[in-house]
Amino acid sequence: MGPLKRLRADFSSGKNLEIYLTALIALVVGVLGVFSVVNTQVVSAAILATLALVAVNALGPRHQVADLEARVADLNRLVEAKLAGDALLTIEKKGLDERVARASDIRFAGVTLSRTVRAHVEQLRKSLARGASVRVLLIDPTGAVPQEAARRGAIPDQSDVFEHRVKSTIYLLRDLEGVEVRFLPFVPAFGLVLLDADDDGVIHVELGTHSSAGRDPVFTLTPRRDHFWFEHFKAEFDRMWEVGREATEADWYPDRKR
Repeated sequence: MGPLKRLRADFSSGKNLEIYLTALIALVVGVLGVFSVVNTQVVSAAILATLALVAVNALGPRHQVADLEARVADLNRLVEAKLAGDALLTIEKKGLDERVARASDIRFAGVTLSRTVRAHVEQLRKSLARGASVRVLLIDPTGAVPQEAARRGAIPDQSDVFEHRVKSTIYLLRDLEGVEVRFLPFVPAFGLVLLDADDDGVIHVELGTHSSAGRDPVFTLTPRRDHFWFEHFKAEFDRMWEVGREATEADWYPDRKR
């Protein structure tokens, strides 16, 4: 943009008028001083007034810079707060009860899931009754998997603890008509709760701990905010489901005579 066009644009928008006024005053005073139209005292006073106007004009950008720095500092603090561990991790799956109650696609994956299934068994029953899909993945109570879970849980001599927990989960699930259950040949590295993951749902990822007395840390993913990791953990469930062993009559009723 040329000087004349910029001048017209500034005048029409009211921008930078104080700069043009300062330049005009300086030019007029300079011309009058050169041709001795006014005495030196008037010229000096006008020069001081012009300098004062320049100084005042200079304060504006300084205040703007200071304000900008303050806003950037506030933004940095906000970002740091958002990225803090306590903001990312929690011990609760917030809103889980309400989402399970209305979800049409429910998927659980974990080691024994005894606490999760027990807490939501009635909601799962109602969800199945209204036609929802419910899929559950947990470790195989037979074979060496409970022993591996015990080693990871820092109780290597108590594999029966995990066997009993898995069996208690099976007893709860076998009364849910329509539920699909598969058993993993390994101990999963994390637990998953997927609710309407193929739509605009959520995924809760629970990180395993070793013989911790408290609840395991959890973080929540949504498809809009966390698209990459949402798809990653959804695919993880699908991969585990593919390698899982389907539940049989012997799994549902291990004490029944054949």
